[in-house]
Amino acid sequence: MTIFRDILCNSSEELLKVFYVFGSDELKAEKAHRLDRIAKALRLRPEQLICAIGFNPNLLDLTEIINLLGYKHIDELVKKRNGIFITDIYRKISLDNILTIYNVVRDFQETLQVMQYLVEQRLKSIETKIEATVNSIIIEKYKAEIRSIYLDGIAGIDFAERRLDKIDSGFRALLNEVTIITESRIIPAGDIFFRDTVLPEEKRKLLNKGLIPLELAHARLEDESISPREKKMLQDYLNITRQNSAGTT
Repeated sequence: MTIFRDILCNSSEELLKVFYVFGSDELKAEKAHRLDRIAKALRLRPEQLICAIGFNPNLLDLTEIINLLGYKHIDELVKKRNGIFITDIYRKISLDNILTIYNVVRDFQETLQVMQYLVEQRLKSIETKIEATVNSIIIEKYKAEIRSIYLDGIAGIDFAERRLDKIDSGFRALLNEVTIITESRIIPAGDIFFRDTVLPEEKRKLLNKGLIPLELAHARLEDESISPREKKMLQDYLNITRQNSAGTT
């Protein structure tokens, strides 16, 4: 993990010192296997090395290293990086690697914008895999990754809005995603609570976690356009709250 983070975070000068040792004639003579050999020497998988270099915020200054790895142009490495990031589901690139990438790129606007595009493609791959396998290990890792996407500031408002619009998404329920979005404060809690696209069960979870002030619950209940199911949920919640309050006085 430390080596992965170091390559992901280090400056071009620091990385040149690390990779200088691999610029020998022997490695240059074996271009086809260069990436594998360097990755093995660094105790990384080739895919980890590509992502660590590829998401380094100083990527444009790493031309020498990119050439050393066997790529003629940065665009070639970026294309490979994107393919790995989008399609690898916690096999060659671990969850810890992914979370480390998120933790680093959030502080660099240009890299973050690219990441926000890639994340949506990656999540489609993960969700397709879950639908096909119902693998509990993948599901738990997916939950951790989603939390990081929101709480580390990777997700933008447009991303959150698209997820909130998917009212019938089984993944939204599986992830308790409305609560995570609310906790991230990417969209105001009151805004989320007053949406018809947020289900009564999801709103109940927000109330139970103390993310919604009681006055907002009362205000929502006064809206005559809400569904009978949501009205009953709010009435039940407020009744229980009153009973609990009376029991402590």
